[in-house]
Amino acid sequence: MSILGRRPQPQERPRWDRLLRFAEDLWSQPVQGLFFLAVDTDLPMPFVQALTSIGYRPVPLSGTPDQKVVDLAIQRTLEEIARRDADVMLASNDGDFVPQVEALVSGSRRVAVLGFDEFRNSRFSALVPRGLECYDLEHDVDAFTVALPRIKVIPIDEFDPRDFL
Repeated sequence: MSILGRRPQPQERPRWDRLLRFAEDLWSQPVQGLFFLAVDTDLPMPFVQALTSIGYRPVPLSGTPDQKVVDLAIQRTLEEIARRDADVMLASNDGDFVPQVEALVSGSRRVAVLGFDEFRNSRFSALVPRGLECYDLEHDVDAFTVALPRIKVIPIDEFDPRDFL
């Protein structure tokens, strides 16, 4: 699902460096950001260089057309993290990762998912009482420089009809 319903304008794209800074500040520890990319033919070098310059480690992946290579790589990475003593933040709303995240919250580590509250897979909610932390990319992480046109529940005390007229 897309919040915008179209390709984002440059100012509507997330500021990826803010995710790293958010994680470091929130948990008061250094972080290693991995950025998984599906690559068909040519590596998008300007984007890869930009990611590298702000502290991410790009992970370019390829596979057959029927493989969701990014999902597979994230699942395998989460499974490997479960064998280590490490905290983890996953930037995704995708329910494909619920089994791996569930295995992670079973331990003593800190585990969080970053995404958009209204698009987060509902199965993540069941993991919150077990320790899963959930953060909104726009409101908690402040990953955008402009307000996104999101549909959200408005507390009646904050409702202003002028915003809709």
